Amino acid sequence: MHIRVNDMVEVIAGDDRGQRGKVLAVQPRAGKLIVEGVNRVYKHVRRSQRNPQGGRLSKEMPIPVSNVMVICPQTNKPTRLGVRYLADGTKERYAKRSGVSLGSISPARKRYAKNV
Repeated sequence: MHIRVNDMVEVIAGDDRGQRGKVLAVQPRAGKLIVEGVNRVYKHVRRSQRNPQGGRLSKEMPIPVSNVMVICPQTNKPTRLGVRYLADGTKERYAKRSGVSLGSISPARKRYAKNV
């Protein structure tokens, strides 16, 4: 899973199709993530000392990773993500639509450096 926290994503399937938001949490084992303002549900809360008012609390629920696409920072459109090695052996994420870098994943490794 190449999507990280704080990435801007757009929902491409489901009831919230077309909405954009920032990724708040990633659940890699479940293959889901929580996006700000997307897939909101009401949680009914009983009155207690912590919550003296009680009532309904609106919160975001996880959605499958396959239902979102990352927003390319250059074109501002949804794009797929790829992984590539740079000349010094650094591994980075990049937007396939424009080729712009989205940050490195791992530090430089001699094994993957291009010997030119």
